[in-house]
Amino acid sequence: MDKRFVIDNSVVMAWCFEDETSPYADFVLDSLKNMTAIVPSIWPLEVGNVLTVAERKKRLNEAASNKFIALLSELPIIVDQEPPERMLREILSLARKNQLSTYDASYLDLAMKRALPIATLDDRLIAAARQNDVRVMAVNLDL
Repeated sequence: MDKRFVIDNSVVMAWCFEDETSPYADFVLDSLKNMTAIVPSIWPLEVGNVLTVAERKKRLNEAASNKFIALLSELPIIVDQEPPERMLREILSLARKNQLSTYDASYLDLAMKRALPIATLDDRLIAAARQNDVRVMAVNLDL
């Protein structure tokens, strides 16, 4: 069994904010004890954007952001690299087909390309994954 999965930023950021945590997000975090997550190349920018906006809105301070970044750096999360041409063509097409943002489509594309399940809290991404025969990581997943 492949011990990898694609993780969407909706799950990752739930670990940062107490009011966004969920049993599913906790399960996915616990799964990283014996599995590896893969994310698209846009992921670090997405994390940074959420943290920056949260700091501006006073949801957290710089020290809390830095602590969260340190936590992420200790987790087995691999950033997949894609050539820009592929991102512009195939991911844009996938976004159009599934009515997703190109950001969300990049996670779906990675799961499709690697034949891996996806962990997400995003309802639209869950629906698109199912429409494209991508398994959505479930709490009862046999690890």
